[in-house]
Amino acid sequence: MDATRRVTAVLGPTNTGKTHYAIDRMLAHRTGVIGLPLRLLAREVYDRIVAKVGPSVVALVTGEERIVPDRTQYWVCTVEAMPLEIGADFVAVDEIQLCADADRGHVFTDRLLRARGLLETLFLGSDTMRSAIAALIPHVTFLKRDRFSTLSYTGSKKISRMPPRSAIVGFSVENVYAIAELIRRQKGGCAVVMGALSPRTRNAQVALYQNGDVDYLVATDAIGMGLNLDIGHVAFSSTAKFDGRRMRALYPQELAQIAGRAGRHTEDGTFGVTGEARPFDEDLIEAIESHRFSPVKKLHWRNAQLEFGTADRLIRSLEHPTSDEWLTRARDADDLTALKTLAAIPEVHDKLTDAKRVQLLWDVCRIPDFRSSSGPEHAALLTRIFHFLVGRGLGGGRIPTDWLATSIKRIDKTEGDIDALSRRLAHIRTWTYIAQRKNWVEDESHWRGETRAVEDRLSDALHAALTQRFVDRRTSVLLRRLKQKEALVAEVNDKGEVTVEGEFVGRLEGFRFRQDASTSPDAARTLAQAAIQALKPEFHLRADRFYNAPDTELDFTEQGGLMWGTNAVGKLIKGAEPAKPLVEPFVDDEAGPEVIEKVRRRLQHFIDRKVAAQFEPLLAMGRDEALTGLARGFAFRLSEAMGVLPRDAVANEVKELDQEARGALRKHGVRFGQFTVFLPLLLKPAPTRLRLVLWSLFNGLQEFPESPPPGLVTIPNIPDVPKQHYTLAGYHPAGTRAIRIDMLERLADILRQKDSRAGFEATPDMLSITGMTLDQFVDLMAGLGYKAEKGERPKVKTAEAPKAPEISAEAAAAIAAGQPIPEEVSILAPPPEPEPEAEAAAPELEVFYTFTWAPKPRFQRPERNAERPARPERKPQAEGEAKPQGDRPQGDRPQGDRRDRNRDGKPQGKPGEGQRHKGKGDRGERGDHKGGKPQPEKKPIYEARPPRPEKPIDPDNPFAVLMALKNKG
Repeated sequence: MDATRRVTAVLGPTNTGKTHYAIDRMLAHRTGVIGLPLRLLAREVYDRIVAKVGPSVVALVTGEERIVPDRTQYWVCTVEAMPLEIGADFVAVDEIQLCADADRGHVFTDRLLRARGLLETLFLGSDTMRSAIAALIPHVTFLKRDRFSTLSYTGSKKISRMPPRSAIVGFSVENVYAIAELIRRQKGGCAVVMGALSPRTRNAQVALYQNGDVDYLVATDAIGMGLNLDIGHVAFSSTAKFDGRRMRALYPQELAQIAGRAGRHTEDGTFGVTGEARPFDEDLIEAIESHRFSPVKKLHWRNAQLEFGTADRLIRSLEHPTSDEWLTRARDADDLTALKTLAAIPEVHDKLTDAKRVQLLWDVCRIPDFRSSSGPEHAALLTRIFHFLVGRGLGGGRIPTDWLATSIKRIDKTEGDIDALSRRLAHIRTWTYIAQRKNWVEDESHWRGETRAVEDRLSDALHAALTQRFVDRRTSVLLRRLKQKEALVAEVNDKGEVTVEGEFVGRLEGFRFRQDASTSPDAARTLAQAAIQALKPEFHLRADRFYNAPDTELDFTEQGGLMWGTNAVGKLIKGAEPAKPLVEPFVDDEAGPEVIEKVRRRLQHFIDRKVAAQFEPLLAMGRDEALTGLARGFAFRLSEAMGVLPRDAVANEVKELDQEARGALRKHGVRFGQFTVFLPLLLKPAPTRLRLVLWSLFNGLQEFPESPPPGLVTIPNIPDVPKQHYTLAGYHPAGTRAIRIDMLERLADILRQKDSRAGFEATPDMLSITGMTLDQFVDLMAGLGYKAEKGERPKVKTAEAPKAPEISAEAAAAIAAGQPIPEEVSILAPPPEPEPEAEAAAPELEVFYTFTWAPKPRFQRPERNAERPARPERKPQAEGEAKPQGDRPQGDRPQGDRRDRNRDGKPQGKPGEGQRHKGKGDRGERGDHKGGKPQPEKKPIYEARPPRPEKPIDPDNPFAVLMALKNKG
C-alpha cells in the first residue's frame, strides 16, 4: 500500500458528527465508497446523500438491496458489501471498533487492513481503537472529535415515570414487545426499532417517533449504531444479552455506545435504568460520562487469501492462523460452518470438481441465515441452491423460475400477527439476497423488483401491525396537540359519535357522554374536557329537538326507564299517588341547568299524557261529581288499585252498594265480576304494562314485574310470584295456570248455568274460552274450587249418512239408449247381500270428567255430642217483600245448586256444603268474615254462582206460596 495515501482515523464518542464529517469529505471527491455497520444506517446515509447530489450518481448496496445507477459516483454500502476493486478516490469505514466483535469483527478488520481510497481513507469509531490502528496502519493520522453535548446518569426510573422523548432498550424481541405494550397502556404508545426490521418498516417506525406522534421508543441495541434520533433519555431495561452462544453482560463500551444516543447535537442527554435492571456502579457511570474505556487489545481476523482448489484447501485457508500480536483468529462464522456441513455431503462433494465450483459453493454458503432456522434446515436450502447453480455445465445453471416463484408466492401474504409477518420478512430477505447475486436467476431485474415489492408489502403490513398493537393513535395525537399548545377540535356526528382531532373518544347517548374506556389514564381527563367543550352547543340543540319531539318517539321501559329512541334519557320516580309519578332526567351536569330543566319538563309532559290516555276511564270516574257516598268511596278504592280489585278484598263494600250506586259505577265501565271488580278497558296490554310499572314504582320494588305477552289467555302460575302481581297483570291464579280475568268471568257465566251439585261435564265453549286441553281444564277447575271425577265410556261415533239408492242395470241401459223404462223393469237395484258380521271389535273408550262444587268447610264441624249454640230465629218475610240479593260474594255455591233443608232448618248433606265462604287467599286460599271484618287468610274455594237480581218475588213462584204458608203458620 502506498504510504503517501492519506489515512485518517476520526475517533471519539457518539454525537460528535463523525458520520456527517465523512459524508462531507466523500462528496468533496469525484468518487467514494462508505461502509456502514447496518443496512438501516446505510439507508439513512443514502437518503442524506441523495438529498444533496441526487439519485442518479448514488448507489446503495447491501445484502438484500442493490440500487446501482449507470453513472454511479458514490457507493453507500454495508461493510460486507463494500466494493474494494473499483478504485474509488475516497473510502470510509464507520464504527471501526467492531473489529473487536466476535461475530463480524473479521470483516471490519479486513477492511481496516485492506480497504483504501486512492486519495483519502477514513476510519470512524471509538477512541479505544487508537492503539490498534496505530500499530497496524503506518503513517495514520488521528483526528479526535469531542461530544457536542453532555451525557449524565439519572439513576433508575419506572416506565410510568419515564420522561418524554425517551428510548427504552431491550435485548430480546419478547422483552421489547412487553415494554412496548406497557408503554401503550400507560403513555399512549411507542415506536419499535429492531435490527430484524426491514429498512422500510424501521423508517416508518422512526417517523412515528421523529414526527412526535409518539414520545417513546423501544429498541434493541440496533440504535447504538449511528441512528441519529431525537432522544433525550436512554433507559436500559437489561444489561445482559444473548450473543448467539451464551448470555453475557454488556461491555462498558457497548453500554456507552447505546447510552450515547441520548442528546441531539447540542442538547444534553441522560441515561439510566428501568425495570429489573440493576443500577450502574460509580466506576461504570464515570466511564460512560467521561468516555474513557480500556483500549482494544485484540482484533478478530480471518485470512482473506483464500484457496479454491478443493473444499479442504478452502477450509484450511479460512482457518489459517495469524502471527500478529494484535490479531486473533475469529471463531467459525456461519458461512464457514455451512461450508464444512455441505462439503461433507457426498452429493455435494462429488460435484466439487474444480476451483470454480468450490468458489460457487463458498458463495452459496455465504447466504446469511436470516430465518435463524436450525442448522440442518439452512444447510438443506443451501444444498438445493448449489445443485441448481451447478446444473449440467460448469456452474452455468440457474435457480428454476417456477421454484423461485412458488417460494416467493408462499411468502407474499400480508395477513397475520406481528410474529407471522416478521417470519415472512426474514424469509423474503433470503430470496432478496439471492436475487442480488449475479447470474443466479433468470431475468435478474424482474426478480429483484419482485422480491423488493414483496418486502415492501410485508414491511408496510408489519408497520401497521406494530402501530396497531403498540400505538394508541388517539392519545398520541392528543398529547402532540397539547404539547404544541393548540386548541383541540372536537365534533359530534349524527350518530352521536364524538371525535377529538378526528379520533373517536366516546359517544353521546341521549344527554350523557360515554367516554371510550380504552383511553389511557393520562389522556382520559383531557379527552373528556375537550369533548365536553364541543358538546355544550350540542346539548342545547338536542334539548330543543327533544322538547319538540312527538310522543311517538318516547317510551317507558318495564323497569321504569324513559327512552328517546334507543337512548335512556330519564327514569320514573315515586310521586304522591300511583298515577302521578315524577321524572328524573339523565343529563350531564356540564350541559347546564337550562338543558336539565327542559328535558325534565318534556319527560313529565310525556308521562302525564301517557297516564291520562291509558287510564282515561279511571280518571273520568274520579272526576265525576255525580258519584257520592259509598259509590265515590268505592271509586276511590278502585282508583288506588288502578282499575283492578279482587272481589274477595272488597266483598263488604260491594254488599253495601245499592243498585243506584252500582248503576252509577257501571256507567263508567266498572264490571262486578264473581272473582274481580275491574274496568275491562284497563285490561288491555298498554294500560296493563303501565299499571305494573306505576304500582311497582309507588310500592318501592327493586325489580318490577313484567307484563305477560299480549294475547295469552293463560300463563304459568309461579308459586314465588305474589298473587297481587297476577291481579295487576290482569290474571287470576287457579291451579298451575293463571287465567285472564275477563275470560274467567266469561267462564263463570257459563258455570252458573250448570248444576254443580249433580255434576256437569266441560263443554267445547269452556275449553274454547280458556284455550286449554281437557286435562289442563281439570287443573284450572280444581283451582276454582271444583272437584273432578274421572270416568271412561265408549266413544260415540258419528252416524254415517244413508247412501242414495242405486239404479238397476236394466233401467240404466234404457236411460242410456234414450228409451222409456219398461213397467216390468225395476228402477232400483236390489240391495246388496249383507256381509257376514265380523267378530265384534272392542269399543273405543274416551275419558271424561264430571265437575262438582267442592269447597272446603268454613268451620270445623262440631262433635256429635257437643252442645251446639242456639240458632237465631229468622225474621219472617212478608209476602211480596223483595229479598235483597245483589252480587253474591266470591265463595258462594253456584246458582244451579239447590239445597234441601230438614225440618229444623239445618242444611242436609256433607259437612260444609251450602255454607257461605268469602274467598280471600291466593290460589284457592280462603278467609272467613265475622261481623263484617276480614279474618286471617285461608285457602278460598271459588264458586261459580251468578248474582241474584234485585227484584220482588214473583207471586206465581211456588217458593213464594210456600213462604206465605209458612208465615201463616
